[in-house]
Amino acid sequence: MTSTPPPTGPTGPSEPPSGPPSERTPVRLLVVDDDPLVRAGLALMLGGAEDVEIVGEGADGAEVPELVDRLAPDVVLMDIRMPGVDGLTATERLRARPGAPEVVVLTTFHADEQVLRALRAGAAGFLLKDTPPAEIVTAVRRVAAGDPVLSPAVTRQLMSQLARRTPAPAPDAPAPETPAAERPPSRRALARERLAALAEREREVAVCVGQGRSNAEIAGTLYMSVPTVKTHVSRILAKLGLNNRVQIALLVHDAGLLDLPDGEDAD
Repeated sequence: MTSTPPPTGPTGPSEPPSGPPSERTPVRLLVVDDDPLVRAGLALMLGGAEDVEIVGEGADGAEVPELVDRLAPDVVLMDIRMPGVDGLTATERLRARPGAPEVVVLTTFHADEQVLRALRAGAAGFLLKDTPPAEIVTAVRRVAAGDPVLSPAVTRQLMSQLARRTPAPAPDAPAPETPAAERPPSRRALARERLAALAEREREVAVCVGQGRSNAEIAGTLYMSVPTVKTHVSRILAKLGLNNRVQIALLVHDAGLLDLPDGEDAD
């Protein structure tokens, strides 16, 4: 079994792999899409990359667990919309397993609710199906190295999309007359409870991540070095049990901290 290249950290763009492509450990890639033409096209596009090896293909999310157990991929390129078990459900199930490979979801939409759900489930990012081949190869390499596919700019776009929405009440939300003590915790309350585990400086970094800032921008804003920012992000991920900085941003958004100066708590 080919081992996964050692991670370079979860905090942003990594340096290109060193050495000629022929000397790099190939990234083992599993492609899951119900459209055989899409699978064939991806195989053709990625076949020219010497450091990416397509170890298998699947046509439905139900096939993913068996394929992962048998083929041991480093990265799964997963379509969202598939009959049977869709890519979102397959991603949630896969990322809940110990030692799961990274997942990049494929979509025809740039930032819809399904993409957000995939990111919450632990996907390392998403790619549009019309992404140029070279960018797909780069994304696969980055994810295998432990970096998210989403850039700070895309993170900002996702957060802006969320901010423009007026959240609808959940279908099973308690009636207004239900006593407060009997109501289940809201998403905001749960998010704030999780963020309470962070030290003050880590919380400040988390809010900056939620604002879609790059490591360099966070360093300049909080007057710290870029390596220190990376260390804080790594600690945040470990403390909160998250997979990537996009999940940090979503948690900060859920806590309602993006509209407050410097991540202050609302009264």
